[in-house]
Amino acid sequence: MNKLQRGYEIAATADVSTPQDSVVLYSISYQPTDINKKRAFEYIKNHSEALMIDHTPCGKQLLALGLETGAENPPEELTKIWHIASERFIKNASGNITAFVENADKRSTFLTIELPLILQNDKITRINGEDKFVFAARFNVS
Repeated sequence: MNKLQRGYEIAATADVSTPQDSVVLYSISYQPTDINKKRAFEYIKNHSEALMIDHTPCGKQLLALGLETGAENPPEELTKIWHIASERFIKNASGNITAFVENADKRSTFLTIELPLILQNDKITRINGEDKFVFAARFNVS
């Protein structure tokens, strides 16, 4: 089995569970800087309960395979793999989501995959301490 096939298998089956109120997301797709990622990692440093997908068994296994960059794999394949993992991650989340998504692009994983799933997940009630539907309205997503 090649690395991409293994990545798809991991994304579809590995553990993505997290405690309530612990999920942290960030959006840097199509942005000129990675400031949202830096802010998310800074937040994680100061909040021991906070977890990104990278901290789940699924994310750790994908990163261990070297699937965090497009250097050896087609970027579209990596995106598909991480979309599968992100979808499962959000479907398993609950409570408040902490999101570093300032200026999120309409093509980003956050707006195309994660936010719509957050809105469908009754176990998730808030984003950054605000009602998730109120938060989503600023992105024209409902």
